[in-house]
Amino acid sequence: MERTLDQHLDHLKSELLKMGSAVEESIEQAVQSLVDRDNRLADVVEEGGHHIDEWEVRIEEECLKLLAVQQPVASDLRLVAGIMKINYDLERINDQAVNIAQRARLLNQMPQLKPLIDIPRMAELARRMVKNALDAFVNRDVALANEVRRIDDTVDALRDQIFRELLTYLNTGVPSTVEQAILLILVSRHLERIGDHSSNIAENVVYLVQGRIVRHQQEALRAESEK
Repeated sequence: MERTLDQHLDHLKSELLKMGSAVEESIEQAVQSLVDRDNRLADVVEEGGHHIDEWEVRIEEECLKLLAVQQPVASDLRLVAGIMKINYDLERINDQAVNIAQRARLLNQMPQLKPLIDIPRMAELARRMVKNALDAFVNRDVALANEVRRIDDTVDALRDQIFRELLTYLNTGVPSTVEQAILLILVSRHLERIGDHSSNIAENVVYLVQGRIVRHQQEALRAESEK
């Protein structure tokens, strides 16, 4: 019975990591569709979103079945609960990637407002947060989980910087310029949300390893990451 439970848990972790890799690729493709003005890539991201939605449902169903049949306890129960939460956050991250692809499709129909510098940088940080959060999960690495929270501060700062830069375009009153500025601001907010969900995954890693619930304790977690 114990071996069967371990096999189920190993399969769940494997599926979660495969889904995570697909989500990372979606983020990269979504932003690349904007940078390269490539609607084909935007279509790929949107189509892949349906596949990841189905993936998330399969993992959740397997977790619920495992809870009902195997009735794990202690650390195994925490692991199943953690996988369900991470599974949800990965699906939400992919929703944000799909949103970016949809904004990109609209922006690609318009003359480029300004060179894209901070958004690709923000996207790379957000994608790294996802990767680091999943690596922290695999390796039960609390220090790396805390690093994810530190990077989130940089992502938030870039979101604010992008808004300040685009504010001047919002003030022009030119409808097409205002529309593009709003769409780019929305892209930055989608990336910021990816960072937030990655932080949620990191917080779940801390819970899995140490049994500590660190939600709503951002300052304490940030201080710990700086030690």
